[in-house]
Amino acid sequence: MTAPARTRSSAELISAEEPVVAHNYHPLPVVVAGAEGAWVQDVEGRRYLDMLAGYSALNFGHRNPVLIEAAHRQLDRLTLTSRAFYNDQLAGFAESLAALTGMDMVLPMNTGAEAVESAVKVARKWAYEVKGVPADRATIVVAAGNFHGRTTTIVSFSTDETARTGFGPFTPGFKIVPYNDIAALEAAVDDTTAAVLIEPIQGEAGVIIPDDGYLAGVRELTRRAGCLFIADEIQSGLGRTGRTLAVEHENVVPDVVLLGKALGGGIVPVSAVVARRDVLGVLHPGEHGSTFGGNPLAAAVGSAVVGLLETGEFQRRAAELGVVLRDGLTALVGKGVVGFRSRGLWAGVDVDPAIGTGREISEGLMREGILVKDTHGSTIRLAPPLTITDEELRSALGSLEKVLGA
Repeated sequence: MTAPARTRSSAELISAEEPVVAHNYHPLPVVVAGAEGAWVQDVEGRRYLDMLAGYSALNFGHRNPVLIEAAHRQLDRLTLTSRAFYNDQLAGFAESLAALTGMDMVLPMNTGAEAVESAVKVARKWAYEVKGVPADRATIVVAAGNFHGRTTTIVSFSTDETARTGFGPFTPGFKIVPYNDIAALEAAVDDTTAAVLIEPIQGEAGVIIPDDGYLAGVRELTRRAGCLFIADEIQSGLGRTGRTLAVEHENVVPDVVLLGKALGGGIVPVSAVVARRDVLGVLHPGEHGSTFGGNPLAAAVGSAVVGLLETGEFQRRAAELGVVLRDGLTALVGKGVVGFRSRGLWAGVDVDPAIGTGREISEGLMREGILVKDTHGSTIRLAPPLTITDEELRSALGSLEKVLGA
């Protein structure tokens, strides 16, 4: 008999990656081998409460049974045709997603960055064909501190030098203004402006929430200027903030909404540009495409995600548990926390630098069985699955208090 293969340890697997896997993230030293709900388990069997949820890709928890069932059902039938042919899942997915977001049309893609890249193309084409901007003169206004992805075009309008350095020359056609500054935005918009592209809440920057009225101001300004308002809801959307979309907190309807992460239920990469018909209608056959975009497996899972959100249950959970999160963090201010920003089940927590960096706090929480991730400086992000329980959330906050006290 052949002896069963020995399972490699966490340390061995981490070491094995180094020579063969190119660097991108700086992961915490935990090797996940299984997961369910809000919990993951490493190869040694240690359990951790996941307070990051794949940067909101796992809003509905690990291996959500409704989503897993939808994936299994579709896996047994059809997974890919390419867009060279129609498939029987895409129409229903697009119909339900358009209805959920109050939009007319859907452009399905795969990753969040692809959705952003697609929106850039659509906005430029709309500017030339509808607004009448002279050829190759269209500009897009973005906000400092943004994170929209890491493709060459997207890092062209990033202000994060780690993301930019060494990757030039950069794509022209973008203007960068301070976030949460309507006056600066108004000064940057002119006759060449195709769109204003912003995150309703800046995630990578540390969950930066703009002042009340900012999103409404962006909407009014773009309407007056005759340009598009593109809201990147790839992290903030689909229940995370207690609403289906974060722009709903100000009753704002953008021209274009970008979705991803949670749209694939943590099972497959699914993203989408959703917009009015007169915007997405500028695309004609052959002008844009994706072999995997709108594939039947992705569409089936995406339809199941929309079905979960149609009930309103997850939005309510995020809003209700968001109060627990906010109150728990408020109690820690002055006890190692110098400030925080939260909306729904999403928070950026600024730790006293004298206690440690965000990385050090994340490592301390990992040792307590809680997984979070740092961002800049001494800031950590909390974004648990929307399936987390009140008890689990309070336990995580207790662990944070313990690590800060230590």
